Amino acid sequence: MQLPTPAKGEKIAYGADSLQFGELRVPAGKGPFPVVVVIHGGCWLAQYNYQYMNHLSEALANAGYATWNIEFRRVGNPGGGWPGTFQDVAQGVDYVRELAKKYPVSAKEVVVMGHSAGGHLALWVAGRKDLPRSSEVYTRSPLKVRGVVSLAGIPDLATYSAAKGSCNSAVEKLMGGLPTTVPQRYQQGSPSPKLARKATVRMVQGALDPIVPVSQANNFTEKSSARGHGIKTVLLPQSGHFDLVSPASPVWPTVAQAVKEALGKK
Repeated sequence: MQLPTPAKGEKIAYGADSLQFGELRVPAGKGPFPVVVVIHGGCWLAQYNYQYMNHLSEALANAGYATWNIEFRRVGNPGGGWPGTFQDVAQGVDYVRELAKKYPVSAKEVVVMGHSAGGHLALWVAGRKDLPRSSEVYTRSPLKVRGVVSLAGIPDLATYSAAKGSCNSAVEKLMGGLPTTVPQRYQQGSPSPKLARKATVRMVQGALDPIVPVSQANNFTEKSSARGHGIKTVLLPQSGHFDLVSPASPVWPTVAQAVKEALGKK
């Protein structure tokens, strides 16, 4: 099914660089509305941008959520990779506080949603409070989020980088080396194992995904859920990689339900 071109959101800069911006979509009505921060994938590479997440962003806005679809510097952009990509995503998420001053959106009801490489960044940004102050990607007083929806996310960069594939090989470019050469970066750039103690996490994963294996979601969930926290893998048996971001897909209601759960709603 071909979806119509989504209406443009309001383009707003969160930083000085030309790639530090997001598109804000706010539902009709009084608000304040809960916010879904949308982080696109594309193997962390410059040739892929935020626009393929516009249909998803519009669908969520039509369902009553404000959406903040952010762009950021990526591998191939000046300043992209480590640490710029991480710094941009952190800055973009924290900017929800500024949006709440001007628009009917709530900085206290925030879910971060990411797809593929963006799923890695969504999981990372939600748990960065645990970073040491000495880290290049440390942020003072990061925005607290209610939950995370990882759509075919990649929480284990080290394992993913060891497998064959064009997206797998992009990890080394992102981090500026392999785990054996820059282990501290992998430690600081991977999602916190304590994340599920503080936020509700839904690892939505297609069983037929040829790009991100199911083990990425399952292993992260198992390590966290062993402690009895609010994380689970939502496995979609007939879905591939991009079904998860299409509102025309049969699995879209499951994705929408994951957003509700991440906000603490049934």
